[in-house]
Amino acid sequence: MFVYLTKRLVGACVVLWVIITITFGLMHAIPGGPFTQEKKLPPAVMATVEARYHLDDSLWDQYVDYVKHAAVLDLGPSYKYPGKTVNDIIAETMPVSAELGLAALLLAIGVGVFAGMVAAWYKNTWIDYSMMVGATLGVSVPSFILAAVLIQLFAFTWPVLPAAMWKGPAYAILPALALAAQPTAFIMRLTRSSVLDALAQDYIRTARSRGVGTWKLLWHHALRNALLPVVSYIGPLTAALLTGSFIVETMFAIPGLGRHFVTSIYNRDYTVILGITIFYSFLIMIMNLLIDVMYPLLDPRITLKNTKGE
Repeated sequence: MFVYLTKRLVGACVVLWVIITITFGLMHAIPGGPFTQEKKLPPAVMATVEARYHLDDSLWDQYVDYVKHAAVLDLGPSYKYPGKTVNDIIAETMPVSAELGLAALLLAIGVGVFAGMVAAWYKNTWIDYSMMVGATLGVSVPSFILAAVLIQLFAFTWPVLPAAMWKGPAYAILPALALAAQPTAFIMRLTRSSVLDALAQDYIRTARSRGVGTWKLLWHHALRNALLPVVSYIGPLTAALLTGSFIVETMFAIPGLGRHFVTSIYNRDYTVILGITIFYSFLIMIMNLLIDVMYPLLDPRITLKNTKGE
């Protein structure tokens, strides 16, 4: 276990370094800079501003300096929010994105797993067909289209829910639905396929012959093995939802991490773009590691060694 975790952590550090390098190079390959405006600043003012943030140094010096600070979790100052660092922005906005993401995640897992089990049990019936049509629509319709439809229906046509902002539980309903629709559809289809495979196994036939009830057969026998593909998908999904949906947060004017990421791209705020990219990548790697550790708990036949084919 210790050797496995050590290898994964070392690998994560290497991956983060590669991500920093690629993102840094792509940002500086785009013409302009964080202080480039339609109305050009006087040369003296521009020189002063660039000197303050060391943007007048060579790209190599800027890169080395950033990597050194990132290694000690200092993600640097924001160029567009005076007096704020990237660490401050993440600390302020992450709780909002986490609340929205957690609501969407619970909704996606709960509805997706339950609906997938029902569809598998009633295979090739109108219930199965109806749920698969719903899953296909959930996968096909982009989140921003669904968000616009939800706002039109429940904020304007039937004004029962707020259209935007973040001031209480009611404000989370529409964005959580828009954010959860696509992952719910994926989880539903994964669960259905996995449960169908599990129901065809010999131990399920044995349980049926012993008179095990429907729900006990599904929950205690079929679902445990069927959850492995779903758990694999939930790892990166959790990281994505907890860091916030860029489009959904922008459409609903939610002051979360995703909205700041979109704004930082418009503003060419290099440090914010890099910082949020690093933070998001780190969460994905941590969630994938947790998922790998969970595999043996779901299926004792799996070990941490053979999850990676070693």
